[in-house]
Amino acid sequence: MSKSVFITGSTGFVGGATLDRLVAENYKVTAALRSRSKTLQANVTEVHVDNIDGATNWGDSLEGTDVVIHAAARVHVMNDIEVDPLLAFRSVNVEGTLNLARHAAKAGARRFIFISSIKVHGEGTLPGVAYTPEDIPAPKDAYGVSKMEAEQGLRDLSAATGLEVVIIRPVLVYGPGVKANFRNMMQWLDKGVPLPFGAIHNSRSLVALDNLVDLILRCIDHPAAANQTFLVSDGEDLSTTQLLRKLARALGRPERLLPLPSWILGGAATLIGRKNLSNRLCGSLRVDISKTCALLGWSPPVSVDDALKATAKIFRESK
Repeated sequence: MSKSVFITGSTGFVGGATLDRLVAENYKVTAALRSRSKTLQANVTEVHVDNIDGATNWGDSLEGTDVVIHAAARVHVMNDIEVDPLLAFRSVNVEGTLNLARHAAKAGARRFIFISSIKVHGEGTLPGVAYTPEDIPAPKDAYGVSKMEAEQGLRDLSAATGLEVVIIRPVLVYGPGVKANFRNMMQWLDKGVPLPFGAIHNSRSLVALDNLVDLILRCIDHPAAANQTFLVSDGEDLSTTQLLRKLARALGRPERLLPLPSWILGGAATLIGRKNLSNRLCGSLRVDISKTCALLGWSPPVSVDDALKATAKIFRESK
């Protein structure tokens, strides 16, 4: 008999792909939706809620649930207009998460899988260094703080109720349908715009959407996943220059990368108020996934090149 899975964020980038995989593997799925105008597959039970926060009434929607996958969140935004961003993040990411987990425990759910963020660790690593799950959290922004606080609250709840908690901290996720800066990079390359990123010698971990979803599903059943924290990536770290070259090839476009030194890029970005963007393009952020692979007997099933090809294919088709 297949397990009953309750998933939030099912219309989002990660949650939507996870939902598709759950349906394909014949799980009994209930999905929480904020909008009544959105519908999912006919064989998915839908639960509509106005907001996910500390006051959300989940009613009896979690009855019979074996595993909750919580992918919904107030996501990191570049230019937050909230007067108190941390308060806004806490309302959804902390209070909403813990409220859902309490309802899940009360309904008899066995496991709660929380999609956290690498931002719990911080914004970057020194050369030759990689984050590990055992590192002391050091978030630098309100989003990262809210994810860290949610993790802490879930561990306390687990100790009090016996609900198994699995925490997954992804790095930047890319794949078919990706938006934001990753899509912007594809647009620049597709248009043949010369880019000043031909001499960036950083090292960054990324994770393909298919690889992240594969790990999430591994954590549904694996006994060793209980009450553990996992980092996830493709297992192949790239410099910004290497990433752009691979992406250009996947798009079938020539590489037009100018070898401008990173210190010049950093200085220019600081002058125009885009230091954070410069840090992401020129700085390093690496994660060590050896615990994830060893404890779960897991390895990323999709290579970087294949994932980039799939991403580029959907990008070209959607233009």
